[in-house]
Amino acid sequence: MKEYYVSIDVGGTALKYGIIDEHAQIIKKDSVQTNTAGKGEGILEQIVKITEKEQENFKISGICVSTAGIVDCEKGKILYAGELIPGYTGTEIKKQMEERFQIPCAVENDVNCAGLAEVVSGAAVGRKSVVCLTVGTGIGGCVILDGEVYHGYGNCAGEVGYLYMDGSDFQTLGAGSIMSKKIAGKKNGRPEKWNGIKIFEYAKQGDEDCIRAIEEMTEVLGKGIASICYVLNPQMVVLGGGVMEQKEVLKPLIEKQIQKYLKPILLEKTEIAFAKHGNNAGILGAFYNFKKYYRKEKNKEARAFET
Repeated sequence: MKEYYVSIDVGGTALKYGIIDEHAQIIKKDSVQTNTAGKGEGILEQIVKITEKEQENFKISGICVSTAGIVDCEKGKILYAGELIPGYTGTEIKKQMEERFQIPCAVENDVNCAGLAEVVSGAAVGRKSVVCLTVGTGIGGCVILDGEVYHGYGNCAGEVGYLYMDGSDFQTLGAGSIMSKKIAGKKNGRPEKWNGIKIFEYAKQGDEDCIRAIEEMTEVLGKGIASICYVLNPQMVVLGGGVMEQKEVLKPLIEKQIQKYLKPILLEKTEIAFAKHGNNAGILGAFYNFKKYYRKEKNKEARAFET
């Protein structure tokens, strides 16, 4: 019998979900606004309703969750979530879902899932050491070594947005949302009216403020990427997130800045790539994480039985 999985990507604004078959094919997908007002319970309720709805049409073999926040993957619990999703810290997604549906559930951080998606079937296939950065409202990061997410001692590896930089930090200076705020200040408008798409459109038309804002963002990104490379020396850096969809504009600018800050001995050994999976990265990565997690669990059980 064919196996199907419900895969859910929890963000601060949207909750995207889909049905994925055993061959990693996305059968259907949709999204709803994240119920941040309901805190952790509200988000859990959304995940429950989505799973119940999809069980009407598919025999669900597993629940795969990608989520914002710092995650304890073994417990499937949110260790920390910032103000973007208030009251989310401490939410036990895995425990609640497994008790409710009696089917396995795996939970992983959203940037880690995006990175896994690129390593398994995207821009970083075949690479042994990969850093994935997502640039949007903030800057998220993950490290993947030999196909496995490196979580660090306290599950906080890859939190590159907080890297100290020029009296501030990486994401405060280089995120896409900062670019919007700068332009809004110049144009006397609200930041939400100056999203990345509009800024790039105006830049292509020759707007000097927008051109300068993009150049300033790419300089910060170049400096931050170079700093990460000095520490980790990855084979590839993959750039994703909404802003990075402007690849044609950003690729030469970012590469120019990386050349400025990264020594040639490292530069010539570091590939820079743009993510391929786009909006599907979270739900695909959640599925890949689920399969990896339960493969390890089966191996543990097999070893325990042998001993």
